Amino acid sequence: MQDRPSSDPPSRSHRLPNHRWQIFPSIEAQAQHLAQATGLSPLLGQVLINRGLETYQEVQAFLEPESQVLPSPLEDFPDLAISVELLKDAIASSEKIAICGDYDADGMTSTALLLRALRWLGAQVDYAIPSRMSEGYGINRRIVEEFHREGVGLILTVDNGISAFDPIDRARQLGVKVIVTDHHDIPEKLPPADAILNPKLIAESSPYRGVAGVGVAYILAVTLAQQLDQAKGLVKPLLELFTLGTIADLAPLTGVNRRWVKRGLQQLPHSQLAGVQALIQMSGVQQGTENSEPENPKSDPLVKKGGFQNAKSLKPEDIGFRLGPRINAVGRIADPLTVIELLTTDDMGLALERAMQCEQINKLRQQLCEEIEQEAVAYVETFHASSLKQDRVLVVVQPDWHHGVIGIVASRLVERYGVPVFIGTYENEQHIRGSARGIPEFHVFEALQYCQDLLGKFGGHKAAGGFSMPAENLEAFRERLCIFANQCLKPEHLKPLLKIDAQASLEQINLSLYQQMDSLHPCGIENSDPIFWTPNVRVMEQKIVGKGHVKLTVLQDNPLYKIKAIAWRWGDYFPLPPRVDIAYKLKENFWNGNTTIELELVGVLLPKISSLASPQPQAEFYYNQRHYSCSLNESLKELRIKNHQGKVLAIQQGQRTGLLGTTAADSAQVDVTEPRYFHLIKAALKALNLPGRST
Repeated sequence: MQDRPSSDPPSRSHRLPNHRWQIFPSIEAQAQHLAQATGLSPLLGQVLINRGLETYQEVQAFLEPESQVLPSPLEDFPDLAISVELLKDAIASSEKIAICGDYDADGMTSTALLLRALRWLGAQVDYAIPSRMSEGYGINRRIVEEFHREGVGLILTVDNGISAFDPIDRARQLGVKVIVTDHHDIPEKLPPADAILNPKLIAESSPYRGVAGVGVAYILAVTLAQQLDQAKGLVKPLLELFTLGTIADLAPLTGVNRRWVKRGLQQLPHSQLAGVQALIQMSGVQQGTENSEPENPKSDPLVKKGGFQNAKSLKPEDIGFRLGPRINAVGRIADPLTVIELLTTDDMGLALERAMQCEQINKLRQQLCEEIEQEAVAYVETFHASSLKQDRVLVVVQPDWHHGVIGIVASRLVERYGVPVFIGTYENEQHIRGSARGIPEFHVFEALQYCQDLLGKFGGHKAAGGFSMPAENLEAFRERLCIFANQCLKPEHLKPLLKIDAQASLEQINLSLYQQMDSLHPCGIENSDPIFWTPNVRVMEQKIVGKGHVKLTVLQDNPLYKIKAIAWRWGDYFPLPPRVDIAYKLKENFWNGNTTIELELVGVLLPKISSLASPQPQAEFYYNQRHYSCSLNESLKELRIKNHQGKVLAIQQGQRTGLLGTTAADSAQVDVTEPRYFHLIKAALKALNLPGRST
């Protein structure tokens, strides 16, 4: 891919996001061929090529995931048959089963999913989730011994357990059977469980390889229900929980995740679950456009009967930015019991009560994040900003931060500084607990392993992790991480990476293109939303809205086309320069019953010919006894004339039309060869001492 750096440094008055652009090479002939074969825009043909899809057969499998025949999960997961038999025996003998979950969205949806499934199947089942604040992640000896005292004969871990050797060894000593269901990276020493279900232990070619914890729970629950011939009526509600947890956990939307999430998103707007209905109602999710799902997907071994009718579908961002955060917030700063009750109750009154609690907790979480982010940025700017290029990693530890939200702050610091971030807070004077977030070229879990002699508990995967350590080891931990980072990161890696699919003209951005993009959905990790870029657009108007977002209108000169845009959390970069290259996603905007397409800016660079390179000639003059001001942008060859009412006429050299208006919204094209405009332009050029120059 082509790297696209900015050709001109920003002026002191314009600070810009510090991204590195990687633009996929344009393959026009192949993109046109795929476009013709699929009926999609050539822009989307290029996007499909960028996703590694080169043949028509590959594209069809991607666009119609239900058409593919899946292997039975019993073939791909070696311990699935053992797990099913252990659960069948426990249900048949009324043996107590206990679930040990986790306090993030994946762990809580997994717990709710298995509770619903096992209760449906007649099991005696209860659950526990460790305290985030006092115990941290994963099953522990206290939970194991408490389960044993309560007479539990079989423990199921969900979204945890793969690294919990000692607690699981203790369970076996007590005679308690254990099934580990997890998706985190595999440690050097596996726990002594009766069965382990983890997609990292199966073939990389398996379509089940990318499932999150909730995906493993879903596979186990549906396989068990099918073997007990009790799957009818159970699979749909479980699929909704699978969809919530998979998207909220940022699992890759490939393989079965893509197939099942696409189906689940269509079910969610008319969910059978009271808790999901309440959550959608409280979060204000807007339903999208109509889609249809093929009836009776026989090729899927986890679905035997049933079909789908035309239904409105949610988008992944509805979960990622609305439903998921409300679930996650509870696990971060409150009692996960709230979410478990929300997702397992059939009482709409209780569901609405719990959804309202989620709403209030999420508002508190947002406030905490903003406060901690401000403090973290101030700390970094004071003590670490000058050494980031040398260190290539950022370690930030401060007292009195809420451990439940520092992971979110870590992600924001990665976005701001472009380096891996390890952020922590003191639980007491002797102990630190933290979270980590990485960048594409940095493996968080391997970095933690590199420091394991300095740590207490730790875990995670390539992109994120968690850790604890004695406070006295902080400086040694920082130094060790710097060594690891310098081994795997080059200076050019230390900017947030922006992968851009194709160059687009703004006139190509319309409702038709956006609707065609539905065929690429669900988009997310490893199937990202398409990102386009357009060079040298003019920023017509811009303002700060909400909590530091920038709303603007951009104009492309040739062909002449303007469109509205939003840049989330870009208040630090306001105002943007008058001319920029923009990278963006597309978004729908609903207003007064109308749907329009807007840009969601994700990156800007100064154009190769910068409008800031030289001062602009300016002058004031009178014409027909009226006062005007004017300026000439030499590099852009644009003349602007403004009257006393604030109305502006903008003309580019060689153009017969110009734009006239007070704002971008009310600007209209005018013919500048008409006498009233032509003579005004001549007067302006004379005032600028450019009488012989033509526009």
